[in-house]
Amino acid sequence: MIPDLKKTVEGKMQKSIEVLKNDLGKVRTGRASTGLLDHIMVDYYGSPTQLTQVANVSLLDARTLGVQPWEKTMLAKVEKAIRDSDLGLNPSAVGDVVRVPMPALTEERRRELIKVVKGEGEDAKVAIRNLRRDANSSLKDALKAKDIAEDEERKAQDDVQKLTDKYIAEVDKMLAQKEQDLLQV
Repeated sequence: MIPDLKKTVEGKMQKSIEVLKNDLGKVRTGRASTGLLDHIMVDYYGSPTQLTQVANVSLLDARTLGVQPWEKTMLAKVEKAIRDSDLGLNPSAVGDVVRVPMPALTEERRRELIKVVKGEGEDAKVAIRNLRRDANSSLKDALKAKDIAEDEERKAQDDVQKLTDKYIAEVDKMLAQKEQDLLQV
């Protein structure tokens, strides 16, 4: 029972890290990144579809993304979807490619983005701590039901705490790296 619990908790904590990594990838750092447009939805014949499902996204240079829809009729819709997104980008159609230049970030905007990043990190830490709480609660229930001994419960709680510390340290490391990326001019 205890090994299964630890494996489940570790898997869920790893998922929290992956979600954070995905969320941090959406925060611009002034450099172009193809992952930046992953969450944008385009109206594809009446149904919202991920941009990456209707177009090829590539790096044209360090500060410019190129989005090439597979159907020429989608060009205007792709451009509109990128413009209407929460990313503050200003795409322009050139031939059959939508060019998306990354504007330089102002100092004020960088500070705002750091606050957003810290908020995302805090959410990930809360999720990890909630997993620890749930695991400890399961261990206490197992102890009350006399499924495990007291020393087994204490050792398992220590192991869960070590997992929690490990993943929270990973969150801190990711946040520090993203903050450094944001402050880099």
